[in-house]
Amino acid sequence: MFVQVIRGKAADPAAMRAAMDRWQGQLREGAIGWLGSTAGVADDGEFVAVARFESAESARANSERPEQDAWWREMVGHLEGEPTVRDCERVEIWPAEPSDDAGFVQVIEGRIGDADRVMQAMRESGDELRQARPDIIGGLIALAPDGRFTQVVYFTSEGAARKGEAEEAPELDERMAEAMSSLSDLTYVDLRQPWLTSPGP
Repeated sequence: MFVQVIRGKAADPAAMRAAMDRWQGQLREGAIGWLGSTAGVADDGEFVAVARFESAESARANSERPEQDAWWREMVGHLEGEPTVRDCERVEIWPAEPSDDAGFVQVIEGRIGDADRVMQAMRESGDELRQARPDIIGGLIALAPDGRFTQVVYFTSEGAARKGEAEEAPELDERMAEAMSSLSDLTYVDLRQPWLTSPGP
């Protein structure tokens, strides 16, 4: 899997949502290899979009479509300044595939020190997490060549997420704390009304 992460400051969130809906209705069909997108605007106006593709080649082919380029230029026009775009070729699903049923999505970004260690800890805790945190219904972590990462976590609802955080199993908490010690420069973006799209009718 290949993931592209886009961040910026929304000047017109309503127009951005309308543009995303238009992409879904008019451009999605021609996006070969596109697996789904998660986007939204946080309370402070921070815009995040995470697009998933089968490969970097399929993402590149999509970007080269004239209609995609025109749409992208329109989308950028609804931002304050230029967005940051990060391409990630190393992606891990954790603990399950991203879900369009999520009522709340949290995007965590930062710098990762020992990627192999973090990934191993996440893989080992996947089954335990699913049992301890039924509110988490999907997620992924994507690594960029510059040592930064983006983690996207899909929850049933924000209320369930906050409750789950308070009640997390101590042994799971300890294992993840060890993995988190390799992370730094963290930022959190809460998408209370996530825009979730995927291939399908």
